[in-house]
Order: sequence, then structure tokens, then C-alpha cells
Amino acid sequence: MVALVIAEHDNSSLKGSTLNTITAAAQCASEVHVLVAGHNAGAAIQAAASAAGVTKVLVADGAQFADGLAENIAEQALAIAAQYSHILAPATAYGKNILPRVAARLNVGQISEITKVDAPDTFERPIYAGNAIATVQSSDPIKVITVRTTGFDAAAGGGSAAIETLTAVADCGISSFIARELAKSDRPELTAAKIIVSGGRGMGSGDNFKILEPLADKLGAGMGASRAAVDAGFVPNDWQVGQTGKIVAPQLYIAVGISGAIQHLAGMKDSKVIVAINKDPEAPIFSVADYGLVGDLFEAVPQLVNELG
Repeated sequence: MVALVIAEHDNSSLKGSTLNTITAAAQCASEVHVLVAGHNAGAAIQAAASAAGVTKVLVADGAQFADGLAENIAEQALAIAAQYSHILAPATAYGKNILPRVAARLNVGQISEITKVDAPDTFERPIYAGNAIATVQSSDPIKVITVRTTGFDAAAGGGSAAIETLTAVADCGISSFIARELAKSDRPELTAAKIIVSGGRGMGSGDNFKILEPLADKLGAGMGASRAAVDAGFVPNDWQVGQTGKIVAPQLYIAVGISGAIQHLAGMKDSKVIVAINKDPEAPIFSVADYGLVGDLFEAVPQLVNELG
């Protein structure tokens, strides 16, 4: 069996989510190939070739792939799909945009957000906002799978995969790239951050999120938020952690003024260490916290910053 991983990249670099997906693919099949569909994506290609466990990198180069349009990348994957037993992509916005198109065209069921590979045809995935784990067995000839990256370690470096150039498929002509607005921050991106400081509705306002900045600065942390805080307009959408936001699993997650709604817990409960600060001792967040502090966050957070020196 041979598995194909559709690489998530921005032409200049390979996204970390791809490395987690490579690890999952290696548990599905004896060989792992990586498809890099892009334009002048030499750095991403070399990063994929150096990932441990990858035996071949397939390169499709063309202007039609430059901006990651799902329609074109799906067509490229479909052009070679018959060679593979498994086709995988990270369960990010990128992968979720491409793989349903592939599964539909192959007339197979997509297996979404797996967190464990039990066998080449059997996988585990969370359901009911992570309150239960479903074991799914597929008899489809080609398994189409999105991978929840927090469930798998990133593939190490040191590999030396062969690089093969494919004939690029033509532009489908059914979508076009208009513009992209990227959020810029000096802080670590949430899904890659080792430490995250998140605020919730208990922060009271967007201005009050500034209270968390010294703590994040001391720890070199990324900053996140609950859906309630995002919906209230306190912070931007790209800060949202949860089932409908970003799924994270940092080494340390500090939840401040977050009650712990089920959809938020689904997005962060795999964090290695969870610290909760909330004035409500009955807040659900304390059920998953390793350390909990019941108190006024406006007093507790500055005190914590002082203690950190």
C-alpha cells in the first residue's frame, strides 16, 4: 500500500500540519508520497523531501497552483489517485477545502479528523465535540482522510526522498484568486505555539485583553480566545480556539475568564498542561484543568506576571 499526502504550503515553506499528516500516513501504508502542487515552491519541496518516512515527492508546478485554489489542487490529486490506497491531508481549512472534492469524485466516503490509526482500514476520530471517540472502518478502495494534527507527532527531518516532476493539470477555470488578507503578528501562530494564553467572555471587553499581553510576552506565547469572546467582538476571528476555530495542543494552555463551553474544550483539551483562572468555582473549564485558580482575573493575572519576574 502507498499513501499520498497533499502538502499544505505557501510555496516558500511547508506548513507544520503536513509533517503531522506524514506521520499518520506512515501508519497507514508502507510507502508515503507527498504531492506539492504550487509555483516556484522549491523550499517547500525540499522540506517535504527531507521529512522522515517520505519515499517520494511529486511536484506539480504551475501558476494555476500558486494561490492554493482547491479546485485545481483536487484535479491534480485526482490525476494520480488511482495509484494510492490512501489520500491524506491535514484537517485545516486547506485540507478541508480540497479533500471533499477528491472524495466526491472518487465516489468514496471521506473519513474526517482522525486522531489515531488502528489499522490501514480502521481509524479513530472524535465525535460529539470530543466527548466520544468513534472507531471507523472503511472498505473503500481508496481511503480519503483528513488528519487532526494534534493527534500525531510531526515527522522528523533527515529524510532524502526522491523528487519526481508531474505533468501539471490545466487550470479548471471555475475559480480565480482575488485577494488574501493575512493577519500579521509577532506572536507564534496558534496551531504551532508551544504556549497559548487565551481569554474568554470574562475579560469583559477587547481593551481588557491587553491585561493578558504581559503574560504572553513573558512566556513567549500565542494569544487565543473563546468563541464567546470572538462573537462579542473583543478580538479577531483568527484568535478563536475551539471546535469551530483552531484545534490546538500546546505544551501549556492558560485559560483566563473562559467558562469552558463544550466547543472550546474540544479545541484545547489535548494540551499537555492546562491552567484555568476563573472566578466561578463551578466553571466547566476546571474539569479539564491541571491547575485551577478561583479568583478575579484582573487581580490574578498581574500577580502572576509579577511572580514570573
